[in-house]
Amino acid sequence: MKPLIGIVPLVDEEKESLWMLPGYMEGVAEAGGIPLMLPLTEDGEDISRLLDSIDGILLTGGHDVHPSVYGEEPVPECGAVCRERDAMESELLKQALKRDIPVLGICRGIQFLNAYLGGTLYQDLPTERPSGTEHHQKPPYDIPVHRVSIEKDSGLSRLLNTDSLSVNSYHHQAIKEKADSLNTMAVSEDGIIEAVEMPDKRFVWAVQWHPEFSFRRDLSSRKIFEEFVRNCSN
Repeated sequence: MKPLIGIVPLVDEEKESLWMLPGYMEGVAEAGGIPLMLPLTEDGEDISRLLDSIDGILLTGGHDVHPSVYGEEPVPECGAVCRERDAMESELLKQALKRDIPVLGICRGIQFLNAYLGGTLYQDLPTERPSGTEHHQKPPYDIPVHRVSIEKDSGLSRLLNTDSLSVNSYHHQAIKEKADSLNTMAVSEDGIIEAVEMPDKRFVWAVQWHPEFSFRRDLSSRKIFEEFVRNCSN
């Protein structure tokens, strides 16, 4: 049976709507899973019922993580936040990690995972950690714009069998202090942590780049989705 993958919804406050980029759904489907956009809820009982039925969680991109999640006040450069998503993902991760349900985080997903587990974030890379590395590319978003070095003996190294990778990049926040329970899997040219894993869990990976945009043309992006879905099938 194909695993059922719950995908955290994107939120558009202006249109009062929940929505989804097709790449998240198609990346999961192409890898052999059944994608399902979750409702926006922080209700613990509802989330427990959802986790009874799904085999994996995909944390999507979107709003900035509110700095209160990691004990800070917002700086002026911090972007729009969504407290409902912060609350939902906190409850979702609490229960999913306890059950050892596989999790894949993308962009905001790596940021929220790190913040939830006790790490901190750069609220705005251009002002807090400026560099010449392109972290906020213009369309098309499936084109690689910088390289990352892959840590030896990491899950990503074993999957891709390489020590470096070209990736796309579209973000202005990033991991500042890494949570102790996470191991680094990849680092950008300017030293930003770009991929992490939880070694004591069945599968908890997160990347700062965007395989949902690049999986059709990039083998490594497809392999990340496939490895996630494979672990959801176990």
